[in-house]
Amino acid sequence: MNRLSPIGLCVVLSVFSVQGWAQTVVPMKGQSSQQTQLDINECNSIAASSTSTTSTPSGGRVKGAAVGAAAGATAAQVRGNQHDEIYDRVDDNTKQDYRQDRAKQTAAAGAVVGGSRQRQERRAQEKTNASTTSAAYTSCLQGKGYQVNP
Repeated sequence: MNRLSPIGLCVVLSVFSVQGWAQTVVPMKGQSSQQTQLDINECNSIAASSTSTTSTPSGGRVKGAAVGAAAGATAAQVRGNQHDEIYDRVDDNTKQDYRQDRAKQTAAAGAVVGGSRQRQERRAQEKTNASTTSAAYTSCLQGKGYQVNP
């Protein structure tokens, strides 16, 4: 079993991984500091390439606005049909303006909801990517004979 000398202990490196938190990499097979740095760089590259290549969610606001506009226009029409006696006395231009106003209001709300969902999906994807990257980085270094501590 290799024992680390005081000089060897200086080779123990604290590095910042791809995720941004400090990790301690301890050479277990007597690797030099130069070799350790080369291995860390190589494992960072491998870990970076292991992340998911799926595209980040996009178009959430537009989709939400479209759904909201359709829902608002439909709801306005339903409300108008429920109150036929009043709705029949109103001219067609006023009815159309009312439906459009409701569609605009619900489109704005739909855009907010769609944007929120898009951000949630993006955060979940980023979290998954960070976990995958961390696991790949740690596995790579362990395979090269290092102990990786958080």
